Amino acid sequence: MTAAIPLFHLAFPVKDIAETRSFYGDLLGCREGRSAPTWVDFDFYGHQLVAHLAPEECGHKATSAVDDHQVPVRHFGAILPMGEWEALAAKLKGANVSFVIEPYVRFKGEVGEQATMFFLDPSGNALEFKSFADMSQVFAK
Repeated sequence: MTAAIPLFHLAFPVKDIAETRSFYGDLLGCREGRSAPTWVDFDFYGHQLVAHLAPEECGHKATSAVDDHQVPVRHFGAILPMGEWEALAAKLKGANVSFVIEPYVRFKGEVGEQATMFFLDPSGNALEFKSFADMSQVFAK
């Protein structure tokens, strides 16, 4: 019998609940769960995100150099199958989302080669979505 993979839970600050519902629900396609006037749950690829109204906590401040790009240090996201990653990249471009790092393949030809993109939600929280042609490379050194 195989043990179930634990679900991940992440709580993060947002400036506006309605704007957050639109971004995560309408644009990213996350199903909404429970909510109250100051927070809302989302099903983020099977994991629980909870957006809490806390405008003073929003935004990213620091970056770190990775593969000749400045990556927002505080970020979250998902690793998608390549076809889903490509479809999401196209959807975001079609919605005129401004990328912090445009979709591209990093570590090309190296161990851990991956497609990646970074963008901000309306509250300034950084998201990274990535994909691996070979999923065995996710934790490769």
